[in-house]
Amino acid sequence: MLIDSHVNLHAPQFDDDREAVIDRARAAGVGLMVNICDRVSNYAACRAVAEAPDIWCTVGTHPHEAKEAPDLSPETLIALAADPRVVGIGECGLDFHYDLSPRDIQARVFRAHCAAARATGLPLVVHTREADEVMGAILAEEHAAGPFRILMHCYTSGSELARRCAELGAWFSVSGIATFKAAGDVRAVIREMPGDRIIIETDCPYLAPVPHRGRRNEPAFVGHVLEKLAEVRGWSRDEAETRTTDAFFNLFDRIPRP
Repeated sequence: MLIDSHVNLHAPQFDDDREAVIDRARAAGVGLMVNICDRVSNYAACRAVAEAPDIWCTVGTHPHEAKEAPDLSPETLIALAADPRVVGIGECGLDFHYDLSPRDIQARVFRAHCAAARATGLPLVVHTREADEVMGAILAEEHAAGPFRILMHCYTSGSELARRCAELGAWFSVSGIATFKAAGDVRAVIREMPGDRIIIETDCPYLAPVPHRGRRNEPAFVGHVLEKLAEVRGWSRDEAETRTTDAFFNLFDRIPRP
């Protein structure tokens, strides 16, 4: 069974053919998908996709959208996470590349998500870009206040942050970026990730893997990510599928394993 741990199926790019996209994923052997919330105000749309028995969801606000609710409270996230279809807190974090929200607000909202992950026991789905030092410091500080599980989603940051996160017990997800010709630095970090804490994702509709690069991404393409991960790690495809499936259910333990 293939699992796509990070989809954005409620995105407007899928408005014309959402059900067909989901059907293609199932036909390609994708047995589970996690639909990722981009902002709390859009949670209802994210949750609606998770009515399907093989699709689950998260609740959170992306750092790009942090300015929308600068005083977002852990209690708001905790209340929404009581829904049994919610299996994670996020996507949240820091993005200092685009700075679409002020950095202090990004950090404040991110800490609210950390507190919610700590309180609920659900994994924290973390987005980080060009914020390695601050991200590492916040995660270490918040984790010291009380541990919680961490998923470094679509990890493309540096080896030092990866090491710090691994020491905190973090999981890492590999995306289609690993297939890009120029992504040798990303593949180098993937080789050093803890082998029992790697999962795969598409981040669709973004980041379509080779040979679909430049097209709208779909969960049906996640097999290409798995194949590249196997190649990079020196695993067989079957071993990569077993390892990533085990890691997924160890992380997202609100989802019953078939």
